[in-house]
Amino acid sequence: MFAPFIPSSADHLARMSVADLFLDTLPYNAHSSAADALWAGVPVLTSPGTTFAGRVAASAVRAAGLPELVTDSLQAYEALALELANNPAEIAHLKARLMRGRRTQALFDTARFTRHLESAYVTMWERYQRGEPPAHFAVIPAET
Repeated sequence: MFAPFIPSSADHLARMSVADLFLDTLPYNAHSSAADALWAGVPVLTSPGTTFAGRVAASAVRAAGLPELVTDSLQAYEALALELANNPAEIAHLKARLMRGRRTQALFDTARFTRHLESAYVTMWERYQRGEPPAHFAVIPAET
């Protein structure tokens, strides 16, 4: 569905929330549009590409708690899109999960993200102070 621009973010999200399913694109995935759709309670169907720009929506969908909507091929994407289009009960279930997940899923938990990012900065600073070279590491906070 195509609609004219609305300057109000609240109106944009309200209008978006009436959609049943957001179909993502390749080779360039949706970025803020996918995040907006997920926040509005609209499931996002995606298939990740081979570049950063083609994997953003898959990361957001997983972080929103709907990994089953990340397909591994365009054929699987098309099959799942058709299956969901013919199953309004499943769409309703996915939308309800998204709305419940706004309180618990990583994508929507800004405070937890901030704590994890701050922990990463502390780890990097401590490594630097010890004279250690840059390296990959995982931030595993005590509480999540």
